[in-house]
Amino acid sequence: MPKTRVIVVDDSALVRSLLTEIINRQPDMECVGAAHDPLVAREMIRSLNPDVITLDIEMPRMDGIDFLSKLMRLRPMPVIMVSTLTERGADVTLRALELGAVDFVAKPKIGVADGLNLLAQEITEKIRIASKAKLLRAANPGASKATAATARTAAGSQPSTPQNIGRLSTEKIIFIGASTGGTEATRIVLQELPADCPAIVITQHMPPGYTRSYAARLNSLCRIHVAEAKDGERILPGHAYIAPGGLHLSVKRSGANYLACVKDGDPVNRHKPSVEVLFKSAARVVGPNALAVMLTGMGADGAKAMREMLDAGSYNIVQDEASCIVFGMPREAIAAGAASEVLTLSAIGPRLIERLRSSSGMALNRV
Repeated sequence: MPKTRVIVVDDSALVRSLLTEIINRQPDMECVGAAHDPLVAREMIRSLNPDVITLDIEMPRMDGIDFLSKLMRLRPMPVIMVSTLTERGADVTLRALELGAVDFVAKPKIGVADGLNLLAQEITEKIRIASKAKLLRAANPGASKATAATARTAAGSQPSTPQNIGRLSTEKIIFIGASTGGTEATRIVLQELPADCPAIVITQHMPPGYTRSYAARLNSLCRIHVAEAKDGERILPGHAYIAPGGLHLSVKRSGANYLACVKDGDPVNRHKPSVEVLFKSAARVVGPNALAVMLTGMGADGAKAMREMLDAGSYNIVQDEASCIVFGMPREAIAAGAASEVLTLSAIGPRLIERLRSSSGMALNRV
């Protein structure tokens, strides 16, 4: 089997050396070049034709975001961002994902050598995933709430009718699970939903330090209110709750209310937060009032629990292969018999609205 060819782009000689060594230790990949800035990287890409690039953000002559933007327009290819975990780093990393980067690795601020070596397995696994990932045209996410319809059209779907869903749907809860490619997929789904939609609870595989910025960005783009989930808070209609990086999110019931449970614990399916944890609680607590969505991602996290949700009466939508960056988690959900429907990404938001309006109509007919 041919090896995955990687170019490392970072202005730190130490980081370039460490990443090169980590990559070259793998039997299925090799570092074919290391560049200290994007202009050198540009020439390397032309001459070496790599399969994957690891890209730093803050570099001389041209920063990583400008380079990524040009790269995705002129020569799209899989990119893994290597960013320092700071508030600005988190914001810029999310921008990189919007532009088409497949994934990112949080570079330690101190103890870089030891930190990167501890991250060696994560780095190489993400390179493997990126080498097989499907590159999709980046949409324009930089719209405000007032111009969300424009962003949705750019994402390949028609703006949904602004008509409200109705109060009888508020007993419902939408559960979303996602991993690689899921930050943008989740955005596209949420931007379709009206302000009075049922509560939405989301587990997106992300490390600590990034989910707060991610929630804030979604909140600026969507009609609904989006925030990191807090332990013990009520789950309310018109709100979306995102699992904090490094913690599990589940739901419980207290009288007539649903509450968020944010807890530490062992990784489940190698992930924390885990979709399995969230979906199991949905099957147990919410049952037929749940709607589940499985979006793009690597692995099988959440597939078995999504089948438990279906068996408990939920309605489950799974993203199709053609619109996934990585068709791992959706494939496993389908294989587990957990899907009520398999839809392209742009159709998921409108279908949720249709399903909720239908259930509201049935409820009205019973009154």
